[in-house]
Amino acid sequence: MYPRHIMTVTPAARPTHRTVGLARGADVDYDAGLRWQQRAAEAVRDGLGESLALLEHRPVYTMGRRGGRASLLVPPESLRAPVVDIDRGGDLTWHGPGQLVGYPILDLRGRGLRPADYVRTLEALLADVLGAFEVAAAPVPGRPGVWAGEAKVAAIGVSIRGGVSGHGFALNVAPDLRWYGDIVPCGLVDAGVTSMERLLGEAPAMEDVVRATCEVFEARFGCLLAEPVPGGLE
Repeated sequence: MYPRHIMTVTPAARPTHRTVGLARGADVDYDAGLRWQQRAAEAVRDGLGESLALLEHRPVYTMGRRGGRASLLVPPESLRAPVVDIDRGGDLTWHGPGQLVGYPILDLRGRGLRPADYVRTLEALLADVLGAFEVAAAPVPGRPGVWAGEAKVAAIGVSIRGGVSGHGFALNVAPDLRWYGDIVPCGLVDAGVTSMERLLGEAPAMEDVVRATCEVFEARFGCLLAEPVPGGLE
């Protein structure tokens, strides 16, 4: 059953006053996700409103601005999924089924959010979601993301252009963690990755995690989510 105690999260500092469009998708090609982000960012710049995408990607490895070729443990041609270079912060990671990826496309400048504050808000959001399922996890200073002990359960990598956010977060709900075996995730040689399934012994339903994420997002960012978004994640 969906954990209703999710509403105990800390409310947003500002009253609810915005509507953010919600796009949903499963088995989404990574390039399609990038195109959606570009359209959504243009809409923000044109004053047409902010958006949030919550989706699962087809298997893909992505490399952020810090590169990450050194984080490959096998030749690129040996990987079971494509590698894509992108403009978010961070190193090499994986996205795929069983992982909830969130792309908030927000007017950070209009919200008065500095980049560091935005990342901290995403970390708090993810910790709240995990806490709703009784997973003890928290940010670690100097290591973006959310951690359960020595293992990362949620990753964060963002881009900000003209005050508009791109990319976002990835929460491991119930992915096949063997996908991480060919890389050093996020370039952290002294840490591992985990999932809600591994920590709980049983995976929560993805739809329950999505609902929890939506409610916490509304609380943390002072908004109402409305779906669907026209011209979604095709």
